[in-house]
Amino acid sequence: MNRKKILLDVDEVICFSGFLEAVNEFLDTNYTIDDFTDYYIDEVAIPKERLDEFNQLVASRNAYKNPIMLPDAIKTIERLNSYYDIFICTSCVNPFDPLESGETMKKKFLFLMEYLPFINPNNYIFTSSKGLIKGDIIIDDRLPNLDTDIETKILFPSYHNKDISEIELEEKGIIRAGYNWRTGWKEVEKILIKK
Repeated sequence: MNRKKILLDVDEVICFSGFLEAVNEFLDTNYTIDDFTDYYIDEVAIPKERLDEFNQLVASRNAYKNPIMLPDAIKTIERLNSYYDIFICTSCVNPFDPLESGETMKKKFLFLMEYLPFINPNNYIFTSSKGLIKGDIIIDDRLPNLDTDIETKILFPSYHNKDISEIELEEKGIIRAGYNWRTGWKEVEKILIKK
């Protein structure tokens, strides 16, 4: 029997990388992820005249060295792996520093190997054009990435997508996995694993 394929995002779905940590260190602030509503935190928090300096700091670090893992992510993904074929489908290009993107991809690859050892590395897809990839289910925190003809589209709750209306999601055939990233994986499990 052919198992259904899940396309699974990484950032803000499996973990928060060390990006916010870098913002706080750079600005000497104590922001939390819930202080933001825009996806690109640096565009909001970092003064434009200091963006190059900030990008140099980010490039010098491994954002995936000490990630904040979202509650129940690993446990639920491992359980889903028993029922579905999981493909990691994640962006690898930093639009603010494309030249550093190869190094970022390597760091993300090693993060996946360490934290999700039960997923075959041949199932890693690094792309910013997720709409080109085919699967049966897609789980992502960004609405543009769910603009696809995939049958089951799940919006993972995050700080930047709380204000998307139910009407908009319904029109696009998207299921919301709750409103709180702290409980998002419990909601995903309810949607995808029938008791």
